Amino acid sequence: MGRPRTRLRDIAEKTGYSANTVSLALRESPRIPEKTRELIRKVADELNYLPNRIAQSLVSQRSMTIGLILPDLTNPILMQVASEVSRVLAGQGYATMFATSHRSLADEKEVIAALRERQCDGILIFPVVHSQTDHLARLRANLYPIVSFAPFTMGELDSVASDDEAGADAATTHLVGQGRTRIALIDAAAPHGNLGKRAGYLAALQRAGISPDPALIHEVPGAGVNRGLEAMEAFAARGVRPDAVLATNDSLALGAELWCQQNGLTVPGDVALAGFDNIEFARLSPVPVTTVAYPVEVIVAAAVEKLRQLIDATEKFPPATHQLIRPE
Repeated sequence: MGRPRTRLRDIAEKTGYSANTVSLALRESPRIPEKTRELIRKVADELNYLPNRIAQSLVSQRSMTIGLILPDLTNPILMQVASEVSRVLAGQGYATMFATSHRSLADEKEVIAALRERQCDGILIFPVVHSQTDHLARLRANLYPIVSFAPFTMGELDSVASDDEAGADAATTHLVGQGRTRIALIDAAAPHGNLGKRAGYLAALQRAGISPDPALIHEVPGAGVNRGLEAMEAFAARGVRPDAVLATNDSLALGAELWCQQNGLTVPGDVALAGFDNIEFARLSPVPVTTVAYPVEVIVAAAVEKLRQLIDATEKFPPATHQLIRPE
């Protein structure tokens, strides 16, 4: 058996105060004089006291834990989001419980159930498939707090997200402005039903009077550098030569840049590149990649605030809101 857990009564016995006074002191109640609080905190540290969160949650009906579900653990921007979520929640007294869906809808449903079984007060989530979120909306309908990081504009599921369509439109327009007319798209989002970036790309081409060439659009199942290399190989195998590439994340753009280097093409002379997320590696590459910056701090702050509103709702939730934050 392990060592017995230090209880409030143990601190009370050593300090001579009641267990109620000890409890109030450890919760920094102004009803307890500062000198008394200092003594009780000192003894609590000496006895290696930790609050019994399980007991507290039975009283408060809150675990003070939030679940965060990521589609994978390899995307640098998702790691930045996870770090910021943990930092913001810790500042509000919450712990963060991380889970990954492995870009599988079935796994997503399983990890949601697991987080709920562990009594998480709410969930922040990057849905695997943006068009299949009925299971998330049902949670909200049953008054379970959940907020999505996917860019929705309607429906009964709260969301806070970067405006992917506007970002892709701006990046494509930038490439057009450089005189590029054969602009390729390396798309890791569409295979999962997430079409915002492609919509922005197509809208910018149409506005510029450029007919989209299906041979210049390539879908990839993942987000790594190797997938960018594979996409450029696919364009070469089709006999098409883009003079610019928009990639749906920076890792893909770095793969495209590496392919150009390996095949004697200059960047941005022969091929101009643009990506998404503004990860550190994109800024430090031999030729820094033009990118659409993901506003991590702004999005996380707004998502956590929305989730806290749902957690604090006493009887029913307010109507769902959808906040799109325009990236730079």
